[in-house]
Amino acid sequence: MRCFNSRALRWMQTMTFAIGEINQRSDLLPQLKLGFHIRDSCDDIPVSLRASLLLVNGQPERDSRGPESDSNLGCAAVQRTVSPVIIGGAASGVSMALQRSLGSFHMPLVSYFASCSCLSNQREFPTFMRTMPSDAFQVRALAQLVSYFGWTWVGVIGLESDYARFAIQLFLEESVQYGVCAAYIHFYPVVLSQQALDELLDVIQMASSKVIINFCSDSEMKGILKEIRHRNITGLQWIASEAWATAKSLWEKFGDLLTGTLGFAIQRADVIPGLQQHLTSLRPNNIYESAFLAEFWEETFKCRLNGSVNSHSHGDNNYIDRLPCKGTEDLSDVYSPYSDVTQLRVSYNVYKAVYLVAHALHDMANCSVRKGPFLNGTCADPKNFKPWQLIYYMKRANFSALGEKVSFDQNGDPIAYYDLLNWQRRPDGSLHLEKVGFYDASSPAGSSLVINDSVIQWPVGKQASRSVCSESCPPGFRIARRKGEPICCFDCVPCAEGEVSNKTDSLECSRCSKDTWPNKARDLCIPKTIEFLSYHELMGIVLCVVSILGACISLSILAIFFTCKDTPLVRANNMELSFLLLVFLAVCFLVGLLFIGEPSDWLCRIRYPAFGISFSLCISCLLAKTAVVLMAFRSTLPGSNAMKWFGPNQQRASALLGTAVQVIICLVWLLTSPPHANNNTDYHSATIIIECATGSAVGFWCVLGYIGILACMCFLMAFLARKLPDNFNEAKFITFSMLIFFAVWITFIPVYVSSAGKYTVAVHIFAILASAFGLLFCIFAPKCYIIILKPEKNSKKNMIRR
Repeated sequence: MRCFNSRALRWMQTMTFAIGEINQRSDLLPQLKLGFHIRDSCDDIPVSLRASLLLVNGQPERDSRGPESDSNLGCAAVQRTVSPVIIGGAASGVSMALQRSLGSFHMPLVSYFASCSCLSNQREFPTFMRTMPSDAFQVRALAQLVSYFGWTWVGVIGLESDYARFAIQLFLEESVQYGVCAAYIHFYPVVLSQQALDELLDVIQMASSKVIINFCSDSEMKGILKEIRHRNITGLQWIASEAWATAKSLWEKFGDLLTGTLGFAIQRADVIPGLQQHLTSLRPNNIYESAFLAEFWEETFKCRLNGSVNSHSHGDNNYIDRLPCKGTEDLSDVYSPYSDVTQLRVSYNVYKAVYLVAHALHDMANCSVRKGPFLNGTCADPKNFKPWQLIYYMKRANFSALGEKVSFDQNGDPIAYYDLLNWQRRPDGSLHLEKVGFYDASSPAGSSLVINDSVIQWPVGKQASRSVCSESCPPGFRIARRKGEPICCFDCVPCAEGEVSNKTDSLECSRCSKDTWPNKARDLCIPKTIEFLSYHELMGIVLCVVSILGACISLSILAIFFTCKDTPLVRANNMELSFLLLVFLAVCFLVGLLFIGEPSDWLCRIRYPAFGISFSLCISCLLAKTAVVLMAFRSTLPGSNAMKWFGPNQQRASALLGTAVQVIICLVWLLTSPPHANNNTDYHSATIIIECATGSAVGFWCVLGYIGILACMCFLMAFLARKLPDNFNEAKFITFSMLIFFAVWITFIPVYVSSAGKYTVAVHIFAILASAFGLLFCIFAPKCYIIILKPEKNSKKNMIRR
C-alpha cells in the first residue's frame, strides 16, 4: 500500500540526505555510520502501527521492490535490524497512537510535523520528542495576531482530530486574556460530505464575523474553498494554521479566495547546502530500489518504467497507454513540489530531527567511564544500547544546525519561532508568500510578536477588515456586559456623574477627586469651578457700588443735618439720635461689602456679627426716637413729667441696651459654634462654592430673630404715635420704614433658603441694602426736602402749627 505525496517524498529524501551528510563528517560520529529503514504510513493510524511494530520487532519486509526501503548508505553490514529510534508521525494523531503502542518498548519517537500540545505531556508520552513547535506556541501567536488587528470576534473551525481539538481548546483559553471571542466553533469530519460542507458553510454565512481561523491541512481546505466558490462567498479573512500556511497547491484554483490570508509557518531554512542537488540527482537507473521514487518518477514525467509494479496503476488504462520512460528525463527541467526548496520548513525539521539523533549518539559515544549518567556511573555502548538510554541523551541535546541553536525544554519541545506569512498576488497572478512578521517565543513578554503591517495585502481594500461583536467603547464610557453573551459582546454606558474613563474599552470608570470634576467628554478630571461673589463680576460690582453709594448718601445727609443742626426741623426731631442713626445706617451699607469677595474663616466671623449689631443699633435708635415722640406728647399733659425720666442720657442708654443684647447673642454664637469658610459641593458637583457656613443655624436665626423683635416693638410704638398732633410727626415715617423693613426681610427668608452659592450672598446683601435704603429714605428724605427745597417751612412757627 502506497500513498503518493510529493512533499512527503521530499521529506524522506531530506532524511536520507542528512544521514549521508552525517556519515561523511569526521567531527560527528566518526566511529559510527547511520542507516535507515523507511516505511510508508499513509498518514493512517493502522498502517503506521503495523510499520512501526515491524521496525521495533526487527522484522522488516524483504521485498526491495515493495513500499519499504532499507539502506545503510555504504555500511558493510547492517548489524542491527531493530531501529532504535523512529523519526515520524507527521500527523499528531498518528504520533499519539504510535507512542501509546510503543510506550512499553521505551522507543524514542521524533516527529517533525506533529504539533498537538497534548504530546507535551511527558507522563503520557515520556519518549516523545519533536523538532516541530507545540501548538501551545502557535495558539499564543494566533491570539496575539487577531488581537493586534482588533479582531475580537472570530470564527474558529477545525478538523475532527486531536490536533484541531487541542489547538482550538488552547486558543479559546489563550484568547480570553486578549479580549478575543469565538463567534462560532465548528468541527467538520475528515471526509467532507456535502451535508458536512453545507453545515459548515451555513455557520460561516450566518455569522457576522469575517475572520476565520482554520485548523486543518490543505486537503480539507480544498473542499471547503470549492463550496465557498459555489456559494459565491467573498470578503473572508482567512487565518491559516501552520498545517496549511504554506500550501501553495491551493493557490492555482482558489487564489482569488485566499488573497490576503495570514498564517504562521514554522521557521524556514534559507538553504540546506546540497539538498537541491540531492533531490534532482535522481535518474531512472537508480530509482528502482525504491517504490516511492519509481511512482514519483512515473507521475512526474507521465511515463512508464520498465518492470514497474506500482499497485495503484494496475487496471489503469491511462497508465498502460503511457510510453516507456526514455531515461533522459531530468527533474531540473520540470516544476514539482518535490524539488521546490523555496519553503524549506518541514524539510528543515526533518533535517534537525536526524541531527538530533546523531548528536545524542555522539554524546553517548563521548561518555567517560565511571562518569556516565546511568547506574554506578556506567555509560551506554553506542553500538549496542537500549532505546531508553538514547532518549536520555536526546532530551539533553544542544547543538547547532545551519547556524541555528537547537535545544529542547523539559517536555521535549523546541523553542518556538514562526514566520508570519501573507498570501499575496503577484502582477502575473502567481502566489508570493511574503514574510510580514515573526513570533519568537524566547523574546520577552510583549515583544514576542513583530508585525510589519504596511506590506500586508488584504482580501478587500487597503486596510484590515473589522470583525467585532461590539464596537469599542470610547473614553468617557465603560463596558456593560450583556447577560448570557460572550465578553466581546457588550454595551457602552456613559460614566456616571463624577466619574471618568480615559482609555478605550474601560471596564469601569474611576471617580474624580474632591477638587476635580469630569469634563464634558468624561475622559478627564479637571479642576472644579470655584464660585463666590467676587468684586470682579458684574453683580459684585453693582452691589459694591450701591453699598458705597448708600453709605455716601447717609454721610451726606449727616453733613446736611450737622450744617443745619440749629434749625427747628433738626432740633425738633431728636438731633443726637438722628446723627447716630445716620452713622449706623452708613455702617449698615458698608457691612454689605463684607459679603463680597472670597470667604475666609475670619471674614465669616466678622460678617454676621457686624450685620446683626449694625442693624440692632439702627433699630434701637429708631425705637428710642419713637419712644421720644410718645413721651414728648405725654409730657404736654397737665402734671406729666415723662420727659424728665427719658432725657438724652436715657435715650442713648436705651439704644446701647438694645444693642447689647445682640452683642451677647453674637458672642455666645462665636464662642460655641462660630461661622467658618466652607467648600460646598452638594448643590452643584462640578462647582466648589466657597461660602460662609453659619456654624450654628440657631445662632444665625437668633440674630435675625432679635432684629425682628426690635423692629416689631418699633413698629408698634410708631403705629401708636402716628396720629399725634404735630405738623411734622416723625412716627408716621418710622411706621412706613418699618413696613418696608418687614416686607424686605419677610421676602428674604424664603429666597435665602431656596438659593445657593453666590446668589445666597447676593440675596443677603440686597436685603441689607433694601432695608437700609428704606429706613434712610422714609425717615430722612422728607426732612431733606424741607431743609433743601422748602427752607421757608423750616421754622418754629410752622413746626407747631396743626
